[in-house]
Amino acid sequence: MKALLTSSVLFFALSAGVAQAKDTFTISWWGYNGEKLNANIIEPFKAMCDCDIEFETGNNADRLNKLVVRKGEGIDVIFLTDSYSQIGVEKNIFQKVDRAKVPNIEKLYDLAQAPQGEYGPAYSIGRVSIVYDADKVAPITSWNDLWREDLANSVTLPGITTTAGPMMVLRGAAHAGVDAYTDTDAAFAAIEEMKPNIVKNYNTGSEMVNLISTGEATVAVAQDFTFASLTAAVPSMVNAKLTDGDIATLNTINIPTGAKHVDLAHKFINFVLSTEVQTIEAKQGVDAPVNKDVVLTPEEAAIWTYGPEAISSLNRVDYGKLNAAKVDWIDRWNEIFGS
Repeated sequence: MKALLTSSVLFFALSAGVAQAKDTFTISWWGYNGEKLNANIIEPFKAMCDCDIEFETGNNADRLNKLVVRKGEGIDVIFLTDSYSQIGVEKNIFQKVDRAKVPNIEKLYDLAQAPQGEYGPAYSIGRVSIVYDADKVAPITSWNDLWREDLANSVTLPGITTTAGPMMVLRGAAHAGVDAYTDTDAAFAAIEEMKPNIVKNYNTGSEMVNLISTGEATVAVAQDFTFASLTAAVPSMVNAKLTDGDIATLNTINIPTGAKHVDLAHKFINFVLSTEVQTIEAKQGVDAPVNKDVVLTPEEAAIWTYGPEAISSLNRVDYGKLNAAKVDWIDRWNEIFGS
């Protein structure tokens, strides 16, 4: 009888232990703004899913390469910029998203709903544009102004291996009136014509901000997430109002093919796209919203690509074509500027 009782107690103890075990949901992302993301997304989602959450952090290339090596296994969702998520689509390491399980997709601007087909939506939008010191530079109104003679030794461009770098080849082609993919010679001839205006190519946002803050450069091609740092360093910096439009950059969320918790992954994506999360992230300066129901004050919206007018004016990039051409472009860029 005592042995039977002991066995029963042990059975119920083990059963209780099994019942209390939680699933572990694994997220791959950059890890920036950790405290805000933890408060706005992670803790509320943990309460919803009753799960533990682990992270894999690092830059786009490193995290994507790890996922490719693992053949899509090891994580449940991955945050990537659209240039890198396109590579993931082409390497078949993402699964298609079941839109029925992510109803908040219907609240997004069109360009964010399915930027790469049936795969992950965009959760945030940004732009590549021209910024300049309005106290020292005449107004810039077009990408073609980068070739102006009065900007000699004034401009810093993103390096060719950065997210925005290859976009400069596209702008060179537009300046020359050609297609960058079919007349690469003319595109790079235009880049070489711009060279007298270029002080330096930068490889990180902080390097670019330093070039502006020291006065070494007064004009930069930059992503909008750097604008707050730029204006803190040089209050007279402004975003150019380009008649030929800024260039869109999208941050996406995808579900890898080897994800263990696919239903939770869909719930997580839906949560990140909710009006509540998108609003608080935008108001706290974390990410620009893609949810059309988000309402910001003019002051809150000033740092973001926000609203239907701003978003409809953006130029999109075909990353399938760009990624295929980039290796050749890197070599040709380095012939002009040096490696």
